Amino acid sequence: MRHRAPTRRTVLTAALAAAVLSAGCTRHDTSDDGRAPHDSQAPDDSQAPDGQRTAGTGSVLAVKIDNVGAARPQTGLDSADVVYAEQVEGGLSRLMAVYATKLPGVIGPVRSARESDLELLRQFDRPTLAFSGAQRKLLPLIDRAPLRPETPDAASDAYYRGSDKPAPHNLYLRPAKLMAGAPGEAALTTGFRYGPASAGGTATATRTVRYPAARFTFTWSGGEKRWLVSMDGTPARTPAGKRVAAATVVVQHVRVRTSEFHDVLGNHTPFTETVGTGKAEVLRDGRSFEATWTRRKAGDGTTFTGADGSPVDFAEGQVWVVFAKS
Repeated sequence: MRHRAPTRRTVLTAALAAAVLSAGCTRHDTSDDGRAPHDSQAPDDSQAPDGQRTAGTGSVLAVKIDNVGAARPQTGLDSADVVYAEQVEGGLSRLMAVYATKLPGVIGPVRSARESDLELLRQFDRPTLAFSGAQRKLLPLIDRAPLRPETPDAASDAYYRGSDKPAPHNLYLRPAKLMAGAPGEAALTTGFRYGPASAGGTATATRTVRYPAARFTFTWSGGEKRWLVSMDGTPARTPAGKRVAAATVVVQHVRVRTSEFHDVLGNHTPFTETVGTGKAEVLRDGRSFEATWTRRKAGDGTTFTGADGSPVDFAEGQVWVVFAKS
């Protein structure tokens, strides 16, 4: 809850990895090809109304979002309360956007789920997970997880194919077809605290986190009082051209191990461990604060403390959490 201040075939060229992982996925398809059943070319929904902030009831909406170059600009990313960035096959990245205080009219492009998502989402009370599908052997784990899975197979009227991008990078979600409204701030049981910045910290103009075939850069804007997001060296923007910006950025150093699940070429999926403890950097207000993150069990949120053991508070607004290999 928000607290106020107070084995082998892994050697691929980057180009081949991008090409293979550019294929999306359906619930019953191991190829990760993302095709929405019975809806090959629905019209672009650029006229969908913006979501409204509402008290709402229930739990959060989590959406797996495509993050290769062909999927950008993403739609609805700027409305998320929290954006998680994780490494996937081939050293590429994928996003999970979490919505509680506002549901935009459209979100996407939507892509497939990973095993790490199940552990990450345990911090929420039966969240709705919107995704295009998953590797076949992972599906039983998703079905047993304490969440509400929603794929194009299960909710075909909630998804459509846009005309703005080539498949599989054009599968979009209308969240109003899944949820009556935003559940509200109380659903954000992340363990994050929000309040004035602590004393100290290190003045920081920019911070980059690199994966083998992807990178995230956050640049402080004193005018906007936000960290401007760039991905793979390109400024992240909304479809309307507005820069995507975070109030707080967390670089969370985690253990990344090999999952038993893999893509069609046999490349095993990295599993990002988000339960445990480790080092972190919290970026806010143009400064970086060293911290320790702790999540004792899957049902807990994640807390961040400074060297003296006191909580490290976040700035009000969107939070980006980038998982970096320890």
